[in-house]
Amino acid sequence: MRKISLVLVAAMLCTAGNVVANHTNPKDPGKLLSTQIGKLLQDNFFIVENTDLTAKIRFTINEENEIVVLSVNTENEVLEAFVKSRLNYQKVRLQGIKEGRMYTVPIRITA
Repeated sequence: MRKISLVLVAAMLCTAGNVVANHTNPKDPGKLLSTQIGKLLQDNFFIVENTDLTAKIRFTINEENEIVVLSVNTENEVLEAFVKSRLNYQKVRLQGIKEGRMYTVPIRITA
């Protein structure tokens, strides 16, 4: 009987350890914000030949939870205009975002 209870306690500890280890922080605004930006930039019509288009986007969130693009660091002017038109003043649905804080997100568009 003692061995069964010992094995049961060990199994419960292993299960609890796995649950805690696999738990992601749903309140991490950076990851959730990157996911929402990725969705906003989907369905693009860029023709990419032999290279990837990359950019670093600097933006802030205003009091109405809208993205305000400050700069797009890229050498491709078409990509810059596309990012600004798709992201500027788009609402994001997140809690815990600090208004006025600057964020930087790298993006890459591949063929």
